[in-house]
Amino acid sequence: MTLAPTPPMGWNSWDCFGPSVTEEEVRANAEFMAEHLAPYGWEYIVVDIQWYEPSARGGGYNKFAKLVLDDYGRPQPAVNRFPSARDGAGFKPLADFVHGLGLKFGLHLMRGIPRQAVDNDLPILHTDWTAAEVADKENVCTWCTDNYGLDHTRAGAQAYYDSVLEQFAAWGVDFVKADDMIGPYHADEVEAFSTAIACCGRPMVLSLSPGVDLTLDRARHLARLRHHAVCI
Repeated sequence: MTLAPTPPMGWNSWDCFGPSVTEEEVRANAEFMAEHLAPYGWEYIVVDIQWYEPSARGGGYNKFAKLVLDDYGRPQPAVNRFPSARDGAGFKPLADFVHGLGLKFGLHLMRGIPRQAVDNDLPILHTDWTAAEVADKENVCTWCTDNYGLDHTRAGAQAYYDSVLEQFAAWGVDFVKADDMIGPYHADEVEAFSTAIACCGRPMVLSLSPGVDLTLDRARHLARLRHHAVCI
């Protein structure tokens, strides 16, 4: 991995829509950016949290909501909010639209693995591991109930992140906002996620959130990740 040459400039759906953004709203903002802001260096269109939650609302999170997942526990766009994702197309049609405007497409993702995948013990793609075998049920986000943490002493945990980023690459994702990573600082999660991006076959910018637990030691750790990934 390499450092982004400049701070990424773009639009993030959270600031206006919270978890509730729809495809129509994303497309409208992308068109505005392409027309009015792209000449000044603005380029990223980022769909923020809970794009896989059909009933997401602007004013907060629905606790223990039923999420849209594939057979391998990977989040999928809720088609009632992102209709171009129907028939298994995922975010590729929306990413293609954004790319067609000369812009780049980004997605938010929570740290860990969906509780729903764990409860149903779904298999992890390309492995003999299952979601229940790699989950760390004691390591959860304090403000969002979607996911459990991952136990990175088990190889299947890395494989899960690899499978998610493999799909992001197929969709055409250029930017990932990985949340609940550094407040508090989860070094093992950061390393695993950065490895998954480095090995997914598509260049992506990794943005870590929320950013409240950064020290010089953390900065040194992040710098080392540029040479960390070992792809298998």
